[in-house]
Amino acid sequence: MSLWKRISSHADCEARMAAYYDEKGLFDLRLCLAAWIEDRIMSEQITPNSAEQLERVALKFNEDLQQKLLSTRTASDQALKYRVVELCTQIQRTSALELYTHLRGGLQKELQLATEKSVATPGPSMPLSPYNMNNPSGYMDPSELMAVQPAVGAGLGVIHNALGTAKVELFEIEHQILQYFNEFSTCGNSLKMLVQNYSYMLNSTGSPNPEEAFKCLMTEKAAIVTTLCRSYICYEPLQELIISELNNWRRQQALAGNGAPFQESTLDQIQRCFELLESFIGHLLAAVKETLRVHLVNDEPELNNLLERVRGAQKNLVCAAFIVDKQPPQVMKTNTRFAASVRWLIGSQLGIHNNPPTIECIIMSENQANRFVTRGTQMDSTLAGQSSGEIQNCSSTMEYQQNNHIFSASFRNMQLKKIKRAEKKGTESVMDEKFALFFYATTTVNDYQIRVWTLSLPVVVIVHGNQEPQSWATITWDNAFADIVREPFAITDRVTWAQLSVALNTKFGSSTQRALTRDNLDFLFEKLQRDERSDYITWNQFCKEPLPDRNFTFWEWFFAIMKLTKDHLMGMWKASCIMGFINKAKAQDDLMRSATGIGTFLLRFSDSELGGVTIAYVNEYGSVTMLSPWTARDFQILNLADRIRDLHMLRWLHPSDTNGVPQERDRAFGEFYSARDEPKAGYVRSTLHVQVRNAIGDNGSIIGTPQHPIPSPPQDSSMSMGNSGDFAMTDFDSMTNFVDVYKQII
Repeated sequence: MSLWKRISSHADCEARMAAYYDEKGLFDLRLCLAAWIEDRIMSEQITPNSAEQLERVALKFNEDLQQKLLSTRTASDQALKYRVVELCTQIQRTSALELYTHLRGGLQKELQLATEKSVATPGPSMPLSPYNMNNPSGYMDPSELMAVQPAVGAGLGVIHNALGTAKVELFEIEHQILQYFNEFSTCGNSLKMLVQNYSYMLNSTGSPNPEEAFKCLMTEKAAIVTTLCRSYICYEPLQELIISELNNWRRQQALAGNGAPFQESTLDQIQRCFELLESFIGHLLAAVKETLRVHLVNDEPELNNLLERVRGAQKNLVCAAFIVDKQPPQVMKTNTRFAASVRWLIGSQLGIHNNPPTIECIIMSENQANRFVTRGTQMDSTLAGQSSGEIQNCSSTMEYQQNNHIFSASFRNMQLKKIKRAEKKGTESVMDEKFALFFYATTTVNDYQIRVWTLSLPVVVIVHGNQEPQSWATITWDNAFADIVREPFAITDRVTWAQLSVALNTKFGSSTQRALTRDNLDFLFEKLQRDERSDYITWNQFCKEPLPDRNFTFWEWFFAIMKLTKDHLMGMWKASCIMGFINKAKAQDDLMRSATGIGTFLLRFSDSELGGVTIAYVNEYGSVTMLSPWTARDFQILNLADRIRDLHMLRWLHPSDTNGVPQERDRAFGEFYSARDEPKAGYVRSTLHVQVRNAIGDNGSIIGTPQHPIPSPPQDSSMSMGNSGDFAMTDFDSMTNFVDVYKQII
C-alpha cells in the first residue's frame, strides 16, 4: 500500500497534509503523481548533505518531474490532459529547490503520521521508513542505518526494506478482501430468488400479470448487476495491490541475491491473500454466469463486458501466482549440480492439486526471453526445442502439502551440460551475457486450459572459476538496480553513488559480516569517480574501465578484497582491527598525527595488488613505513595475526573508528593468534617467523624478529681515543650497515 493511501485512509491525516501541500499549491500534484513522487524521492535513500548537492538533486528531480508530466499528457483521458497542463504551469511558478524540499518535507510528515497511526492501532506497528525520511539532520551514513535494522553477524549494513511493513499491509489487505467478499455474498440470496422467479415465469402458462412480473424481474436483475459491478470495482484494486506486493517480495528476493536481509516467510501471507482473491473472483464469475442465464433481453453489453473482465482478472491472478520461490545459483557453472523450486500460490483453490501438472524447465537467452515476454510468443509443444542449452533432470511434478497449503515443484538435481551463446559485439564477454531458467506448465481446469510460466532471476553461465568475478559484477548490478517487471533483462547503465554505495555495502557486509563505514564509502567513491561534477557512476566505470594507472577494474579490485577478507581476515575485520579502505596518503597522515607515535600501525587494503593487505607503521625514526602487500597465498602459509605477532616494532593499533582509541597490539590481535604447540618428544620444534628488512635502506639487516644480541667490541685500554676534534664519535643508531662496520672494526 502506498504511503498516500495510508494517509488518505485517515481523514484527519489527509486534512493536515492537504493543508501542508496547499501552502505551495502542490496538493493536486501530490494526488496526481502520488506513487511516482514517493518512489522517486525515497529511492534516493540518502539525504543530500550540502547546499550544492541539494541544489543538484532538486534540479534533477524537477527535470524528471517535467518529463513525467509530459509523458502523462499522451493519455487518452481529456480531463487528465487538462489537469496535467495546469500542473505544468504550476511547477514552473515554483523554484526547483522550493518544490523539491516542500514535497520531501511532506513525505517526512506523512511517514511520521503513518507511524503514529500504526502505533495507535492494535496489532504490529509500522517500523521507521527504510529511506531515512524521518531523519531531521539530513545525511545518515551506513553505520547509523545499521542500528535500526536486524543485524547479520556483527552488524550488516543498509536497510533495503523495513521488514515488518509488509506484514502490516498484508494483514490490512486480507481484511479488506474478506470485507468486500462478505458484502458481495449478500447478493447470493437475491440471485437465487431471481433465478427461481425467472424459472417460474418461463414455466408459468397463466400468469395474471406477465408484464408486471417481467418488470419486477428486470428490476431485480438490474440491482444484482449493479451489485456485481460494484463488487468487481472493489475487487480489482485489491488484486493489483496483492500482485504489487508479490512483485515487492520478488524485488526483495533479488536484493537478497546481493546479501540483503530477506523475510522469505512473507510469501505465506501473500499466498493467503491470493487464495482469498481466487475464491472471491471464482464466486463472482459464477454469479455473473448465473445472472446471464436469466435472459430477459437480447443484448446485455454491460453484463457481457463484466464477464470478460472477470475472466481476464481470474486468468491474470492465476498466472501471476506462479513464481520461482527458490532461485537457482545466479553464477552457474556448467556440469555442476544445482537446485531450484517453483510455487503456485493458489494452493488448493482450483483443485489442480488433485491432478498435479508436471513443470518443465529450459534455459533461455536474453533475446529469447525478450521475444517471448514482449511479443507474446505462444507456449506450445515446440518450446522445449527453443532452449539455449541442455539441462539434465529438468522436469518435476508439483506436490501439495496439506499441512501448510504449499503447492510446489522442486528441482533438486539439475545440471547444465551445454550452453549456446550469442554472437558477441564490441567489448562484450561471456560474463556479460544473461540467461534465465524458464519454468512452464499446462493444465486443465473446468474444461479450459491454463498455461503458466515464470522466469528465474538472470543467471550468468561460466565454464571456469576465473570467470566468476566479472560474472558477479553482472549479477550484482542487475540484482541491485533492475525492475522486476521489465523487458528481459533491461537494466540502466548508470546509477547515483547513493544507490551504488548501498549495493556495495550490502554485498561486502553480507560476505564479511561487517558493514562499511562512511569513510570506507567515501574512499570507494573517490576510486570510482571520473568526473567530479557528476554524482553518477556508470557500468563501465564500475567494472569495464581499468582504474587509473592500473591494469584491473574497480570491481576486480573490490571483489578480490571481499574474497580475501571472507576467506582469511573475517574475524579481524569484524573486530574492527582492519581499517581497510583508506588511501596511502591518508594512512600516512593519520599515523603521523597519532599520539602514540613510534610503533603505531594500521592495516589497509592494497591499491596496487588485487586481494592484498598491507601494514603501515611509524618506524623508530618517526617516519611511516609501508610493508609489501600480503595476499591469500601468504596467509595459506601463516595467518595475518601471527605475522603481526612476529613484528615487534608494531606496538599500537591505530583505531579504524575515528572515535576510538589506539589498542595495544596483543590486546587487539591476541584472540586471533595461533597456539604454538610444544614439540613431540624426540623432535626439535621449528617455526615460521616473519622478517622485515630495515626500512631505512640497509643492505640486509632484519628487524621485527627475535635477534641474538650482538656483543660489544672489546675495549683496548692502550688505545688512545684522542680528542673530539681529531676523531668524530660514531652514531651507531644512525648507521644503515652497522654489522658490516662492526666487522671491520674488530
